[in-house]
Amino acid sequence: MASPTEYDSIHRYYDRSFDQKNSLEEKRESIDRALFLARDLEADSILGKLMYKKSSLLFQAGDYDSLVAHHDSFLTLQSQVDGPKLKASQYYLMGYYYDQVRSDYSKAFENYSAAKSQFELAKDSSWTGKCLLLMGVIQKNQNDFFGSKETVTEALQFFKEPKDNNDMVQCYGLLATNHRKLLNFEDAIFYYAEAIKNSGSMEDRIAFENNLAATYIDDGRYEEAIVILEKIMGNTALDSTPVVYARVLDNLSYAQWLLEKKDVDASFQKALQIRKEKHDIRGQIASYTHLGEYFMEKRPHVSRAYLDTVIQLAQKIKVPRAETDALKFLMQISPENVKLRDRYIFLTDSLDAKETMVKTQFAKYKYDDKLKQESILRLEKENAEQALSAAEERSKKIMSYLGSIVLFLGLSFAIYFFGQRTKRLKERNKLAKLEATLETEADMSRRLHDDFGAGLNQTMLMVQGDMDRSKILDRLDGLYSQSRNFSREVNEVSTGGRFKDEFLEMLRFRTPNEANLFVTGVKDIDWGEMPPLSQKVLFKAIQELMINMGKHSKANMVTIGFKHTGKTMVVKYYDNGVGASKEELNAKNGLRNTEKRIQAIGGTVIFDSDKGEGFTAHIMIPF
Repeated sequence: MASPTEYDSIHRYYDRSFDQKNSLEEKRESIDRALFLARDLEADSILGKLMYKKSSLLFQAGDYDSLVAHHDSFLTLQSQVDGPKLKASQYYLMGYYYDQVRSDYSKAFENYSAAKSQFELAKDSSWTGKCLLLMGVIQKNQNDFFGSKETVTEALQFFKEPKDNNDMVQCYGLLATNHRKLLNFEDAIFYYAEAIKNSGSMEDRIAFENNLAATYIDDGRYEEAIVILEKIMGNTALDSTPVVYARVLDNLSYAQWLLEKKDVDASFQKALQIRKEKHDIRGQIASYTHLGEYFMEKRPHVSRAYLDTVIQLAQKIKVPRAETDALKFLMQISPENVKLRDRYIFLTDSLDAKETMVKTQFAKYKYDDKLKQESILRLEKENAEQALSAAEERSKKIMSYLGSIVLFLGLSFAIYFFGQRTKRLKERNKLAKLEATLETEADMSRRLHDDFGAGLNQTMLMVQGDMDRSKILDRLDGLYSQSRNFSREVNEVSTGGRFKDEFLEMLRFRTPNEANLFVTGVKDIDWGEMPPLSQKVLFKAIQELMINMGKHSKANMVTIGFKHTGKTMVVKYYDNGVGASKEELNAKNGLRNTEKRIQAIGGTVIFDSDKGEGFTAHIMIPF
């Protein structure tokens, strides 16, 4: 458990890792220092933030080996990371790394899938859809067009806000490409039209229009393709994008040749030259393929040279599909060439096997993700059923709640208990002990009468008034909890070897949910050597302070420090609540009782507080 000072240090170093005035190396040093200080934290919201920030800085620095190793640590500690949003961000970062840096489609898909699940748990629909879109892109690039189509269709369901428009447009474009590859030309044309209509970017619109024209070419509708491509060629935006210009020019030349057998050699060569200058290898493959097809009949040897270049480039950047396209044309030029045929068969078989493996792998990732989602839904259903069952059980507990009345009668004997306790302490300080006991008894009597008695009387009136049964049960449940808490206050304190555990359990029990408790020095005390009477007085005194804090202070931080000095135990208590004036302190019976108990065994206590400045107690007890 970190102390308040350590928490402040952790947050200070964390904030430094964002400061733009610091260098990247200084930011990394700050986040490493924050993680070191947070090494003992468990299930704390700051831990996940620290882990993700370090991943982000490692990625920015290009320290990818350390990034992968750190991610392994994240997976080990992810049960301690608070909230699915941070887990989602971490998985998304790793998906991006494997996608854009390593080109490892398998791990990229796996991490995007994990990120999607976490974003869905966080109810972030935009990022859920974005992850699905990227998964669909990977599937398309690996020729899993059916799988990609299903994934992107699912992604569209999550894009509901105006800010999601660009992602939605990309989904339309990707769906169109998938349908085009599956030869569903009408569907491809529809989705390209949707992408063009909704696109807010001129560059994207030109790309979609060019792809729409390519779809018309694939479908043999050359005139429609030429109309679109000539319109694009008149767009001045192409002047600043030579790669796009070359793509449009190459497609236009190809459509004109297919439609009219025009002499388009010069246009093909112009597009190819631009692509060479811009080092657009995929574009060069397209140009050389079109030139190979263009010269097949009139100059086969020239065609063969172009197609051989396609094969060389395809092997260089590992695009076997382009190589098979070139081999199909070469087999038409040289049908007797057995080597070409064997190479073509080998490549197609390999591609088919790889695509089958990829589809299976992607399907498994999605199936595993579905199982995780179903497991979460099943758990939620079980929790709901348990809650319903608990509600039904409440109606059966009315008889057991009657036992609380018996407990109430038993609590009356607590006064007698404190009377006997007074006798045992007489020899130490008769007068002080008697005053403390009498005030304690009076306080208990007041609380029994005012709190529990009034509540019981109100419940009886509710029964006589024939009020709603569920409200009566709720009231009885509250009385039961009240009596149980009262019993914990007055029960005998365990001493000796069991004291430490019971004392710490009391502290945890008395700490409100909205408050943070910091305890120091517990491990340095030999609690077994502390006199039993001192143990009991310490327990009751700190319990009274915790009860007072929980009821009145509205504190969100409590610190208690213990120190054994010679024959004295020193206890320093502080909370940052609303505090109290001197008059209010003197009027509190519980604090007066606490002071008298401590004085009765030869100890001292000093209370210090002002309105709005918290509450402090300095206690010294014989050890």
